[in-house]
Amino acid sequence: MLVPIGEAALILVAAWALRALLRLALKRICARYELPPELAIGARRLLGTLIYLAAGLLILERLGVSGAVLWTALTGFTAVAAVAFFAAWSVLSNIFCTFLILTARPFRLHDHIELLENGEKPGLQGRVVDINLIYTTLQETRTDGADTTLQIPNSQFFQRSIRRWRSEATG
Repeated sequence: MLVPIGEAALILVAAWALRALLRLALKRICARYELPPELAIGARRLLGTLIYLAAGLLILERLGVSGAVLWTALTGFTAVAAVAFFAAWSVLSNIFCTFLILTARPFRLHDHIELLENGEKPGLQGRVVDINLIYTTLQETRTDGADTTLQIPNSQFFQRSIRRWRSEATG
């Protein structure tokens, strides 16, 4: 048990020394070629992350964890996370846009708004009767006098221009 712990400590010391050496070399390169400080900071963080990630993998290997098993688990979890992220992207986008609508207040409840397609065509319009996490509901009065409701995904309000008429109640 003592040997793997000693090897792990030696790997950490070697990683620290390699990181320090590469930081010094990076500092000299950035000074010589007058590279922007942002590039130096990004490169320093990337090098540090890669070095310590490699050191962590080496330590796990010395402790008996298979690299193939780790790689399989990592790629499996990444694939599942990517699928879940893309599946939930539309919903998450609408929830975030709801937060923006409620804080930035491009329109308020009971305002009459129009979601413009472009400068020539009239868009979707009506009086805002509800704002929930996914949709904003507009009450539309048609020329024949019938009222209909439109449920517009909240993300649409940040992809198009909005024309707004304030209601008398909100001033």
